[in-house]
Amino acid sequence: MTTVPADYPQFLILIKQRVRASQYQALQAVNREQIQLYWDLVRLIAERQQQAGWGKHIVETLARDLQTEFIGLSGFSASNLWRMRAFYLAYAHDEILAPLVRELGWSLNVAILEKSQSAHERLFYLTQAQRYHWTKATLLQQLKAQAYQRTLTAQHNFEQTLPAAQQTSAVLALKDEYLFDFLELSVPHSEYQLEQALLSNVRRFLSEMGGDFTFVGNQYRLELAGQEYFIDLLLFHRELQALVAVELKIDDFRPEYAGKMNFYLSVLNQTVRKPHEQPSIGIIICQSKNRTVVEFALRDVNKPIGVATYTYTDTLPSELRQFFPSNEELVRRLDAVTAALKASTKGESAT
Repeated sequence: MTTVPADYPQFLILIKQRVRASQYQALQAVNREQIQLYWDLVRLIAERQQQAGWGKHIVETLARDLQTEFIGLSGFSASNLWRMRAFYLAYAHDEILAPLVRELGWSLNVAILEKSQSAHERLFYLTQAQRYHWTKATLLQQLKAQAYQRTLTAQHNFEQTLPAAQQTSAVLALKDEYLFDFLELSVPHSEYQLEQALLSNVRRFLSEMGGDFTFVGNQYRLELAGQEYFIDLLLFHRELQALVAVELKIDDFRPEYAGKMNFYLSVLNQTVRKPHEQPSIGIIICQSKNRTVVEFALRDVNKPIGVATYTYTDTLPSELRQFFPSNEELVRRLDAVTAALKASTKGESAT
């Protein structure tokens, strides 16, 4: 019997990683070629329509002729040609978005184009889908959960407590409201029951939190001056290279929750954080919150903390809409996030 070398398992892992990397690169090349084909095809159609006055019927005629010529090759239906046309018109003159769409598959691009309401929103989903390698199912879930809107309205003090280089990733890592529609909890329920339900669905929980979170532990023990303290959930954010403490509350946000989290982060930084890691971040997830109270509670806190809520459905009750930011405030935040995304995109392209 042939003896397998002791280091063979590690070698096999290395080979598998290389094969998967090659498969991913090949898939990306196919995606780019398909998008470029669609782009060129519809550009030619649009030019003929503009220069020669071709009518709408040309799309149906072209679809029929292409399907006759390329039997078995999908993608040339009349409805898909119309999608290609809308795709081209939406991105043809956008220097920021045009390169990004070439990095995603056609089905993801169609979903983003048809379900997003603005260029800002498309930039968000294009960037996130590419960064975290979202599948179509994941993208559709994020669109349904309105991840873009929930990110824009998130409350935190990151601008005052984090270096500029970290702020973009931190802002994108926090939502104003988390949709835990995968939980089955009685009403009412305890914080312990909420925590255990999330642990039982940890993969979906981390997916809802965001693509770069990993699980470290629950009821994470801290010790200081002979006293024990326990963090509900401790996560790690790979891009930020920072520990993330999560506290779960089944009631309305209280100012003292921010003070307690500030204390936890100080102890984490002193006793748990590795030398190469960035300062720890805190997220307090409550069942509800008063936005003005949260704003004042975080105003003078010197550690990076975000305050969010959780819900079981994706429908916002009308009586809560009055507590959300004004249109002017949303525009200000939207411009800030957009500028950060553009800077991040340019930085990644440069590397």
